[in-house]
Amino acid sequence: MAHIHDLTALEQAEAVRRREISPLEITRHYLDRIERIDPQVGAFVTVTAERALAQARDLTEPSGPLYGVPIPVKDLNLVKDVPISFGSATYAGFVSPVDDTVVERLRDAGTVMLGKTATPEFGLPCYTETSVSPPSRTPWDLSRSAGGSSGGAAAAVAAGLAPAAQGSDGAGSIRIPSSVCGLFGIKPTRGRISFAPIIPDLAGLSTNGPIARTVADAAALLDVMSHHNPGDLYLAPAHEGTFLECATRQPGRLRIARYAEPVVPGATVHPDVLTAYEEASKTLELLGHEVVDIDPPFGPDLVPQFVTLWFAFACVHPVALDRQELLRPLTAWLRERGFATSAPDFLQAQSSLQMATRLALSVTDAYDAVLTPTLTQPPRPVGWFEEGGDPEQTFERMKRFAAFPAIYNVSGQPAVNLPLHWNAEGLPIGVMMAGRVGEEGTLISLSAQVEAARGGFWGDRRPPVW
Repeated sequence: MAHIHDLTALEQAEAVRRREISPLEITRHYLDRIERIDPQVGAFVTVTAERALAQARDLTEPSGPLYGVPIPVKDLNLVKDVPISFGSATYAGFVSPVDDTVVERLRDAGTVMLGKTATPEFGLPCYTETSVSPPSRTPWDLSRSAGGSSGGAAAAVAAGLAPAAQGSDGAGSIRIPSSVCGLFGIKPTRGRISFAPIIPDLAGLSTNGPIARTVADAAALLDVMSHHNPGDLYLAPAHEGTFLECATRQPGRLRIARYAEPVVPGATVHPDVLTAYEEASKTLELLGHEVVDIDPPFGPDLVPQFVTLWFAFACVHPVALDRQELLRPLTAWLRERGFATSAPDFLQAQSSLQMATRLALSVTDAYDAVLTPTLTQPPRPVGWFEEGGDPEQTFERMKRFAAFPAIYNVSGQPAVNLPLHWNAEGLPIGVMMAGRVGEEGTLISLSAQVEAARGGFWGDRRPPVW
């Protein structure tokens, strides 16, 4: 007999609808697992046990595809009356005054919030090691990082501490941890999910999105999270029907471009990553798709422009003067450069990125999808990014490790991580597919087809803590 955490999110919801199990039983099961296992993986920064149990007790009339299913929220997102640290000791004691609208959507869908998942300081690094909670570790090897900035969310799902999770992605922050934790994650089209009422859209780099073990679970969660609010700067093209329906639909024969050359100067692609990339290409061809090699649509000259934006966005969170010394070295270094960036320099960088996007889309829109590696290397050891203590060197390691994902934050295209490969050490290595703006449905249909062809992404695999 399967344990509750062996079931997918959709299977759990179906069991609730059939009255085979209650939301309260599911919630208690996960809270017990969190208490026992989370000290090993560092997925949660706050566990809201009493709140979760009260939510579960109040769920009496099953409706919707995820009713009764626990979905934790990342600690960059506001949940009213729940502490939020944004991964920073500078926000110790701060309690959110409101819900993010995406949190309202999750609650209205009948999901249960187990707690807040760990994130690095202000979501800036691609690894989750903070001053407010233990490092987030991939359950496949507890000596290695779960990635970031949705590292806690991915660690929770991969360790069986939640069936799926809400994450967010500003430069790969869903796809990076999904790759190193062996999960399916979706960065939706820009403007698909609102950040209202407080978090600004600004350059449109960041978006909320789902992390799950299966394509269908992620698609169902994307349906729940998708919404637009008055005052949002961006609005994604309308999608007909549900994304969950796309997970049951054959994609037809598609034209898929591919490239494996990283845009970041000095970045090299590990042989294990190239193996995953080639295996994915062969799988797509065996499914009848045309796979075409192309040159990278973005050039290395745009990396400094993106870095200029990243410096500036490091300054968005206000920090009291008497708490500045609590900032981690990398954050302090990024903010120092951000505050030194002039408005004209910022606008020029954003202008250059928009012009490059227009040129790149004229190439990639000729294809139904674009295949690349997700990362340049297998999961890195905890502490690896900060070895030596030099923030500039840490930032350079981050750029070279995550050399592929940020391109699609710049362009606003949807992109997914597919967990298709485990190397000889048993470490997951993902590949990334991006689609045309507004066409998450195509990526979901294609991903579901690949998942089915491989007999499920995980097959009989389970991480040691499972």
